Amino acid sequence: MGRSEQLRVGVAQIETVLGDVEANKAKHLEMIQRARTLGLDALLFAELSLTGYSVRQQAVELALHRDDPVIDEIARAAGPMWTTFGFIEEGVAAQLHNAAITVRDGEIAFIHRKLNLASYGNLEEDKHFAEGRYVDTFDLTATPWRAATLICADLWNPALVHLTAVHGATVLNVPIASADNAVSGEFSNPDNWTLALRFFAMIYGMPLLVANLAVQEGEAVFWGGSRIVDAFGENLAQAGAGEELITATIDYGQVKRARYQLPTVRDSNLDLIHREVSRLAWNIGIPRESRKI
Repeated sequence: MGRSEQLRVGVAQIETVLGDVEANKAKHLEMIQRARTLGLDALLFAELSLTGYSVRQQAVELALHRDDPVIDEIARAAGPMWTTFGFIEEGVAAQLHNAAITVRDGEIAFIHRKLNLASYGNLEEDKHFAEGRYVDTFDLTATPWRAATLICADLWNPALVHLTAVHGATVLNVPIASADNAVSGEFSNPDNWTLALRFFAMIYGMPLLVANLAVQEGEAVFWGGSRIVDAFGENLAQAGAGEELITATIDYGQVKRARYQLPTVRDSNLDLIHREVSRLAWNIGIPRESRKI
């Protein structure tokens, strides 16, 4: 891939088979082949796309080390296309992580471990996974783009999105596993994801690739709705409720215009944030009347 300001990107929305890595691997390879035929530069799958979401205690037997032959096979199939998919990673000290891995040309380019484990409503990820510890980004070689990945509930901690932007990300992968009524009957996951995604793309001038599952696992109905959002918060493509490959072109020139017009990254004032976080930490446990202003 030459040094181009435009990227042809895709999101693969699949109906996973819960707990069946081989069946899900086959779906990944099929989507990867379709995406490569279209000449895409990058492709995103949903959270835990290799296993399905509701794994619970199966996490132990479904976990893969990054050197597993399944990972290697998908990495080789990806060829020059940056391909990000979800799996349960067997990490250091036999810890299990809800992770998203980016592969290309038979190699691992990046791994993000979910930081904000969803453990509210009907969700109980902290029973099964260890949390990640870092926010980082990675270059898309031979392009001006720098990418980051945040998994689902990571976006419900706005500070994490802010950190990806100030770490240099200009495009954000957002693999999710969002089901109706996962939080409560009063909290609409489809509506509130739409609101949050448009906000984050617009406020940071950062295109988003968003992949959801399209499947029913027991009572959990994953509603699809995967999408590609541009740097002004507008949908370039959106999937329905079934299996689908959506594509769009994102433009680095648009990112530059968006960030010039609304300079959130430029004006992030990291010194102020660092000072205030440090002051907050110092104040914890100290009676209000004793705190220094």
